[in-house]
Amino acid sequence: MESMGVLGKVVDYLLLLSFFSITLTAQLDIPESILPHAYNPFYQVYTTLTQDYLVLEQPGFFKALMTLELVYQLPLALLNIYGLLYSKPWFNTTCLLFGASIVASTTAMVGDILNSQKASANLMAMYYPPFLPLGVLAIVRGVVGLSSKAAPSIGNGPSSAVKKRA
Repeated sequence: MESMGVLGKVVDYLLLLSFFSITLTAQLDIPESILPHAYNPFYQVYTTLTQDYLVLEQPGFFKALMTLELVYQLPLALLNIYGLLYSKPWFNTTCLLFGASIVASTTAMVGDILNSQKASANLMAMYYPPFLPLGVLAIVRGVVGLSSKAAPSIGNGPSSAVKKRA
């Protein structure tokens, strides 16, 4: 990854932090039948601070997106953490898939927020700035990595290049 240099390392560290944050915020997606909101301290703090009407009211499309996050984006975030830390060659592909999914789901939520009369500027700040650029960054990292065959820059595991012994 030396070809990507400092910028590549900065991007990979930002993505690593984002993957970790996605794994933490996935607690909001756990259905109340599995973990009642009264016993989920993260849910209580988040909804109190943001008054996020999507999380509080859970319209149908939002429930579907939260299911997508639990069954698709969360596993990809966990895979990406592993792939980034251990320089796995498939990281670029999973990063691209993760980014595309984040951009698609965030666009749907931001569209609803913009068209509702319920959202505050604080709520918009919870969805748009962190998630849309994160998705775009993950897409770009995946595409650049695939086109340059660059391995992740953070990991200290075995590189993706395997040397043959003579």
